[in-house]
Amino acid sequence: MLEERARLSKHNGIAKAIDYFTTPKHGRWAAFTEFLDDGRICLTNNAAERALRGIALGRKSWLFAGSERGGDRAAFMYTLIVTAQMNDIDPQAWMADVLTRLPDMPVSRVQELLPWHWKAAAERERIAA
Repeated sequence: MLEERARLSKHNGIAKAIDYFTTPKHGRWAAFTEFLDDGRICLTNNAAERALRGIALGRKSWLFAGSERGGDRAAFMYTLIVTAQMNDIDPQAWMADVLTRLPDMPVSRVQELLPWHWKAAAERERIAA
């Protein structure tokens, strides 16, 4: 790549891309090639892009939350949904169960409805059945 760069004009787009990666003071080449030493590193940021897609798509709608309080509620709900997803739980099933059980549950036991506790309890119930 460096040999090819030597043949290109400094104004060439490919030359600028090569310079971007190979300039030693920025350390981009070392960061770019890190995946060669650590197989856990993904070559793309597709997972991060997918995770942010919902936020980007909903951004326009969230401008019309109605009030600051409505925006806070939307952020709270989004946090709950993503937390359920991060715990490999179907958010819709979890929310439906939690919303039916919550009115009859004492405040001292509400933490049992958190996604990580809920999932463990659901697995115990499934095993017992």
